[in-house]
Amino acid sequence: MSEPRLERPAIERIIQRATELQAGEREIGAGLTEGELLQLARDVGIPDAYVRQAMLEERTKGALPDERGVVATIVGPRFVAAARALPGEAHRVETALHQWMADGELLAVKRRYPEQTSWEPKQGAMASIRRALSFGGRSYALTRAREVVGQVIPLDTGRCHVRLVADLKNTQQERMAAAAAAVIAGAAAAGVGLVLGVALPVLILPAVLGTLVAWLVARNRRKDVERVHVTLEQVLDRLEHNEVDPHQEPPGPRQSALVRMADELLKRGLGSGDRGPRRPSARGTGPNSMSRR
Repeated sequence: MSEPRLERPAIERIIQRATELQAGEREIGAGLTEGELLQLARDVGIPDAYVRQAMLEERTKGALPDERGVVATIVGPRFVAAARALPGEAHRVETALHQWMADGELLAVKRRYPEQTSWEPKQGAMASIRRALSFGGRSYALTRAREVVGQVIPLDTGRCHVRLVADLKNTQQERMAAAAAAVIAGAAAAGVGLVLGVALPVLILPAVLGTLVAWLVARNRRKDVERVHVTLEQVLDRLEHNEVDPHQEPPGPRQSALVRMADELLKRGLGSGDRGPRRPSARGTGPNSMSRR
């Protein structure tokens, strides 16, 4: 008789419990150093790479504030993060990340730290035009953030941990200000109606409408937050699948941004105005055209 097979949830619970029992046999006291934790994991049979990744995730998880206030509930969080363990050497992944942030997301380096780099939206007429025209079919969602922070840390040979965090405090403040303006406008209209002696049902209507508009304006920001989160995950997807090769040059001569933008505008103009070849006029084309004159 074959032994019964265990489902994945049961396996995970059993392994987690066995690890807890194994760890409980040791005197942990006030805590463990990273080296002692790695040794404990080796005794249990967990590779160092997974332990380092788990420690990184735990360390970075506490770096972001716990957003549970009224503002975060209504308009969404200030910070949006995405993290993943990726194949590849850390320096190569970091170079590819810098290249994509500059060319693919229109971001410029703001600060460089020992373990991370921050980017901000590129300034200038060319970058503004590319964002306005959605050049290349991209939405450039990360340029709506005040700052994007990236961190690339090696885990072992051939693997690294990449974490991206977008700071959306600017959009949070803008939506809250717009919502407050809608509420104030509705209350002001109700106050004017009160002075003029308007009936109570009509008097309440502007305040209700102002509150409703404020709620919709604030809640609509959640779509922008989700779009930024999807974009961060797409950046990690590109790095994971080697879609950004920092050592590969595009075929043919490299065109400037101005030339590429002009080509894009020409394509859009021709696409909207080209209706096929013009037919020759019937006048003056027939065999008797000369005789008709």
